[in-house]
Amino acid sequence: MRRVYNFSPGPAALPLPVLETIRDELLDYQNTGMSIMEMSHRGKVFEGLLDDINQRLRKLASIPDRFDILYMTGGASAQFAFVPMNLSGKGRKAGYVNTGVWSEKAIEQANLLGIQVFDAGSSKDKNHSYIPEVKTTSGLDYLHVTSNNTIYGTQFQKLPSPGDTKLVIDMSSDFLSRPIDWSNIGMVYAGAQKNAGPSGVTIVVVDREYYGRESAETPTVFRYSTYAKNNSLYNTPPTFQMYVFGLVVSWIEKQGGLEEMHRYNQHKAELIYNVMDEFPKFYTGHAVKNARSLMNITFRLPSEDLEGKFLKAAEERKLMGLKGHRSVGGLRASTYNAVGEEACQVLSVLMREFARSNGG
Repeated sequence: MRRVYNFSPGPAALPLPVLETIRDELLDYQNTGMSIMEMSHRGKVFEGLLDDINQRLRKLASIPDRFDILYMTGGASAQFAFVPMNLSGKGRKAGYVNTGVWSEKAIEQANLLGIQVFDAGSSKDKNHSYIPEVKTTSGLDYLHVTSNNTIYGTQFQKLPSPGDTKLVIDMSSDFLSRPIDWSNIGMVYAGAQKNAGPSGVTIVVVDREYYGRESAETPTVFRYSTYAKNNSLYNTPPTFQMYVFGLVVSWIEKQGGLEEMHRYNQHKAELIYNVMDEFPKFYTGHAVKNARSLMNITFRLPSEDLEGKFLKAAEERKLMGLKGHRSVGGLRASTYNAVGEEACQVLSVLMREFARSNGG
């Protein structure tokens, strides 16, 4: 078996024990004689699995009782429209913090639906290299933020205060990577494919209070309450992806929970950031230091030729998925939950050797 060090930004690395369990259970899940992919989502076996996942997730992430846990499809891109469609309305006002591409896409959908978008802060002036000061105003239906920015490598170190409203957070790239303070949160949504599972399922944690805002004109399948009333089984859900998500939740439990996961992620990121700080003229980080992401480490080398040479050297050491997004360029190491310390250590060694041998 040839396993590489996978720094892909998403779909991203999955824990090896999870992949091994999938392999072992793929043809015969729990002595049912069939794969989890083949059985009815309304059968007792799958419903029991779903109940177990919900209980584990609620305990792992300390989710208060006021929230429902929903499983949807379409990724964060679908939620960009679902959120204003269900939580606000034409002519009403919601706040958005612009920290990059995904925030901009969310703002675009709110504008399409006729929402008055309040500018709660933006880092666009410096190509989203920092986390802006967040401002609020009265009368907002919600304040939307993207907690981590995969393309630019910035992350909220602490969630902002939403004033007299609640936060709605796109946590697609740092969900379950650290503890969550739910006190000022009304809703969280996350595509699973970064830290929590495979692509194809979106986890939505929503305060039941929001169901009262839904319009009678909104199609049934586009309402959060529909998923809540039907335990996410209104239509056929992505059963296999939900099963894998449950395995990842169990794996995080075995690592010691979210606090331990956070400490581990800090340690892994430091291995790489320390080299960048050791050679600041050779490795130029896109994000300012106080906004550095623990999930996506973005940096440039002195020239594109050197970047290409570095990527080739990385592949020779089985370090894959390091090419940066085209809007930022350079390199990006995505150090999600399942990316191990060994992978980050191998990368840091290469970075140090490469800088020393190329004039750093």
